[in-house]
Amino acid sequence: MLRKVQPWWFLIAALVCSVFAVYQLRANNLEMIQLRTAVYEADKNDGDVQKELTELQRYVTRHMNTNLSGGQNAVYPPIQLKYTYERIKTEKLKGASNEQVYVDAQVFCEQRDPQNFSGRSRVPCIEEYVKANGAGSTAVPDSLYKFDFRSPKWSPDAAGFGILATVASFSTAGGVWVVKRHIKNRLG
Repeated sequence: MLRKVQPWWFLIAALVCSVFAVYQLRANNLEMIQLRTAVYEADKNDGDVQKELTELQRYVTRHMNTNLSGGQNAVYPPIQLKYTYERIKTEKLKGASNEQVYVDAQVFCEQRDPQNFSGRSRVPCIEEYVKANGAGSTAVPDSLYKFDFRSPKWSPDAAGFGILATVASFSTAGGVWVVKRHIKNRLG
């Protein structure tokens, strides 16, 4: 029975499986690029960034060959929601009413030292008041708008099973070849 089985059959199967696996790896990468583009578009157009980001994260973490980075010289982290960050930062600055804090600081410092009309001695007082009462609290940490997701080394999808089939076919071809060689040497 083993005499009828040829190792090259499994080599052909391995070749077919490897072509399939490469095609599926490419499909995984192309899908990730579409999802990443959707995140960038939602960010730019003030769309539902959270929904798009969640879809991208789910896909990247469940499929191999979906690394977000664009190479050695690419920006890190690869997903940076600069438009959303700028909108949030602008809204926070508008809502902070910095002018009122400075007016309050001036009144407070005038009451604290009514004889001194020069700005030189009041400037430290005003700076302390502003710092203590939150005019500087409008800073928005940009790290909240930067993301990176890691793709697995292997995933149970078409690409992953294609790779498994390729490895299994090569292994079987090698095993059949070794066994046939061993039998041939024993018989003589």
